[in-house]
Amino acid sequence: MITYIIIAVTVFISITAMGNDTLKNKMMFNAYMIHNRKEWWRFFTNGFIHADFIHLGFNMYALYLFGRSLETAFCYDEIYGSKGTFFFVLLYIGGLVMSSLYSYEKNKNNIYYNALGASGAVSAVIFSFIVLAPTARLGFMFIPVPIPAYLFGLIMLGIEHYLSKRGNTGIAHDAHFWGAIFGAVFTIALKPELAMDFIHKIMGTY
Repeated sequence: MITYIIIAVTVFISITAMGNDTLKNKMMFNAYMIHNRKEWWRFFTNGFIHADFIHLGFNMYALYLFGRSLETAFCYDEIYGSKGTFFFVLLYIGGLVMSSLYSYEKNKNNIYYNALGASGAVSAVIFSFIVLAPTARLGFMFIPVPIPAYLFGLIMLGIEHYLSKRGNTGIAHDAHFWGAIFGAVFTIALKPELAMDFIHKIMGTY
């Protein structure tokens, strides 16, 4: 249910902001404005606006695919039980903020650096899913056959790290990378036993 609400709110705000540059500029992530003018809300609001319909569609489709299953899994008694929905919301909100911290430190004196989109939070959701279901088969646009989720995650991290270091792509790959790291760490930090479950599932001994 929460996944659908996030998608609905994000689609509504994103479409509204696409036709309103003043609103988009006020919500966009800009480390300079956060640091020098204390506009801290930008850590959160940038995840509810997108550059165009393709950007919006890709993020919301990924959230739809992974968010529904993860939200349900969080509420299983063997995971987080009655606190599952609350932790799922924390995961998403935390992903918005934590995925931007690297860019904040790097660009807090650069007024020209802007970013927008839910990619960091969506990456957190995907990697939280991978922690819980490392052997699930996931597709990848450059690989013709589905591969285990944990391999998908390793490939994704490698690509995002490489593209982040290379730069000049027009995409905030560092947000994808750190959002993913946060998602995995957050999920395990709430219940450390999940780390051993992850290993056992990969090794086929669970």
